[in-house]
Amino acid sequence: MKELRPAVMMFVLLTIICGGVYPAIVTGLAQTCFPRQAAGSFLTDKGNRVTGSSLIGQPFSDAKYFWGRPSATSDFGYNPMGSSGSNAGPTNPDYLKTVADRVKTLRDSGVSGSVPADLVQASASGLDPDITPESARLQLPRVATARGMSAAELKALVAAHTEERQFGFLGEPRVNVLKLNLALDETSGKADVHLAR
Repeated sequence: MKELRPAVMMFVLLTIICGGVYPAIVTGLAQTCFPRQAAGSFLTDKGNRVTGSSLIGQPFSDAKYFWGRPSATSDFGYNPMGSSGSNAGPTNPDYLKTVADRVKTLRDSGVSGSVPADLVQASASGLDPDITPESARLQLPRVATARGMSAAELKALVAAHTEERQFGFLGEPRVNVLKLNLALDETSGKADVHLAR
């Protein structure tokens, strides 16, 4: 019985500290110092409607939009409640067929030359919102034709939305697809599609 009382007291004390005090302090600091990030990094269109989060990829299949990295989340693509990869190995026949189908879709849309891996292979989370600048540039002809814009205009838009390595050495240069597509709608004046799903 002597050991039970200290154990219960420790349990109650740690529950209050770790389950109440610490989360309240971290949440308060996050909302004070990083309010946009703490609220989910939501993006809005010109009409101030929330279209999604800059942290979660969305499906785009219309020719007038840049396409993001494929998703292999459970139930449906880009499912934030089922974040996961396919767990299929590089020699799995189903996986190879899926990649071949994605390559064919890109070829049918006009992409030629080598296809970057991030346009045909899902990320481990299935929710990656970014693609490489090379992947964005490969899509310029299709988007330019669908929008009636010049490739030079689109190239400048992609360059303006290319984020460099964090602190100059972490990660790789990347383009957030949702941010790019929102800017594209604003630039071309064709914001007639609600991007949020």
